[in-house]
Amino acid sequence: MRPVPILMADDDPLDQLLTKEAFEEARALNPLYFVENGVELMRYLRREAPYEDKDRYPTPGIILLDLNMPKKDGRECLREIRSDVRLQHLPVIIMTTSSREEEVFHSYDLGANSYITKPVDFEKLVAQIQAFNTYWCSIVELPDD
Repeated sequence: MRPVPILMADDDPLDQLLTKEAFEEARALNPLYFVENGVELMRYLRREAPYEDKDRYPTPGIILLDLNMPKKDGRECLREIRSDVRLQHLPVIIMTTSSREEEVFHSYDLGANSYITKPVDFEKLVAQIQAFNTYWCSIVELPDD
């Protein structure tokens, strides 16, 4: 498996920490980067301050996107990503606590590549990350930066 940079947009520091630990436990080699809201996500993707340095903030191969964030929610970010010719190729995986059917349908309508409901159990999260990593970083062909 090749290490694909992953950018996670999630406003919950505990979710960020648990995801980081789950990636480590799953022995996923992907470098993880975090932003705390949709405004920061779009700044990162567009290389706006303070994210201009491509070595420090590499272009993600995959975006993990929470739906409910302050300043700009995940739905709005997904709309912007899919409407920007420079970003629309990026795989966006919704990773959120909501399993409501209308959220799932709406996310796919907006162009999400996958929808994952965050489990509350850490071991289930590790198993989910292992499956995610196998599929998205080993099986799927992703575009190069």
